[in-house]
Amino acid sequence: MGGVALLMFLAVIVLMLAGFPVAFTLAGTALLFAWGGSLAGAFEPAFLNTMPSRIYGIMGNGTLVAVPLFVFMGVTLERARIAEDLLTTLSQLFGRLRGGLAIAVALVGMLLAASTGIVGATVVTMGLLSLPTMLKRGYAPEISTGIISASGTLGQIIPPSIILVLLGDVLSSAYQQSQISQGIFSPETVSVGDLFVGAIVPGLLLVGLYIGWIIVYGLLKPDAMPSTPADTDSADAGLLRKVIAVLLPPLLLIVAVLGSIITGLATPTEAAAVGAGGALLLAATRSALTWERLSEIMRRTTRVSSMVFLILIGASVFSLVFRGFGGDEVVRDFLLGMPGGAAGALIVVMLVMFLLGFVLDFIEITFVVVPIVGPVLLSLGMDPVWLGIMIAVNLQTSFLTPPFGFALFYLRGVAPPEVQTMAMYRGVIPFVALQLLLLVLLAVWPELVTWLPDLVYG
Repeated sequence: MGGVALLMFLAVIVLMLAGFPVAFTLAGTALLFAWGGSLAGAFEPAFLNTMPSRIYGIMGNGTLVAVPLFVFMGVTLERARIAEDLLTTLSQLFGRLRGGLAIAVALVGMLLAASTGIVGATVVTMGLLSLPTMLKRGYAPEISTGIISASGTLGQIIPPSIILVLLGDVLSSAYQQSQISQGIFSPETVSVGDLFVGAIVPGLLLVGLYIGWIIVYGLLKPDAMPSTPADTDSADAGLLRKVIAVLLPPLLLIVAVLGSIITGLATPTEAAAVGAGGALLLAATRSALTWERLSEIMRRTTRVSSMVFLILIGASVFSLVFRGFGGDEVVRDFLLGMPGGAAGALIVVMLVMFLLGFVLDFIEITFVVVPIVGPVLLSLGMDPVWLGIMIAVNLQTSFLTPPFGFALFYLRGVAPPEVQTMAMYRGVIPFVALQLLLLVLLAVWPELVTWLPDLVYG
């Protein structure tokens, strides 16, 4: 029966590549296989009796309530034109430096990642705002598109990230399942807050690697990143006050959200509510909040949240039928039989997720793949927080890798026609290499992830 489970998984991939809606593909394919399997006596229909309680558990999950709140926060800040002011001000601040505009793009991408956590929106926003300016100032298309694509994907790893919220919920269940399978009936838990804290050091390290490469690239190819003439606004005596005025509100909002989670004053859901309210207040003070814009924010939040929960329900049906056919046992035996033990199993899982990232969004991978492989990897002694951050960085790398990276598709849609696609591919390759370097560093020194959570939570 394990072969039937793998055939079902392959069928889902093929149907999603054909363009069928993800949520209905997951649930529909699983139910068709379950119906056929029950007729053939290869599937026990009693498995499906638990489905109502599983769906009720999803809809009543307090952690997942944070998803629509974080989406609302991100969409509101995006519509408040925060990115435009940040980019203008920081480009003036770093304008005299060679590559200063590229550094400003990296920092704005980091701030937008912490504010919105929506990769597609960040890439499109940065592409519309910064790419024409960079090209106008003489920046090479390669470095311009490379840093925009790379900084736009920081929403995968910089907290509060939606993918970390979803990963935290899935890994929590997988961690408890792995402990119970080992005979530990008082299992420890892992929370979204743990992943948020664990992602801080890797996220800042990645931004530092980006900026370091920009500086090196400016030294190697100075003509590709000219500095801004000295008579620009960067010499204005009031620039510092302008920088503080633009940076302070979003920074305070980010600190309030993350700080309340880290200090234990609020759960991720409560902190997300604070973020949503703060984003509304920030948009209102900037006169960027009209009834029409608020209606648009609500509609987009509803669409994204509905998509997430529909996919989660479909993935829940799929995983239930997958287990009914013995698929989890096949995966477990395969991973445990890999040469190299835990390291070999992790490499195989990461490679599969990397390739799936070319065709599936992080939501599908998180809800479909992680529940299958997570318990096996965690039973091999891996730290759940470290594993979650490794998965997030791996998916971020996949979304950035040509020729199928989602970030490149987003940027291609808003880039001027004169920017060649091959130039975008060449420009992003060094940043993919930096992502892979970060993965290696995290694999060699897991303390880069686990040190801060241990320090904060003991």
